[in-house]
Amino acid sequence: MNPFEMVAIIVVAVMIASVLRSRYQRREDSEEAPQERAEALRLREEVKELKERLKVLERITVEKENSLSRQIDDLRDR
Repeated sequence: MNPFEMVAIIVVAVMIASVLRSRYQRREDSEEAPQERAEALRLREEVKELKERLKVLERITVEKENSLSRQIDDLRDR
């Protein structure tokens, strides 16, 4: 067997393996799709809730900074 034949056999084997792998992955993906969708929806809701909480915390922080700066300015004016 010359080197060209060996390379050709290796290439064919890799191609067959990649085709089989892609077929089996599609079957597994289709079976797990509803579970993954449910998980994705749950994670989206969690992210939405966290964003709302972050907005509230930012608002509280900004209000405290503004009130603190106002109090400092009031003390300087005295």
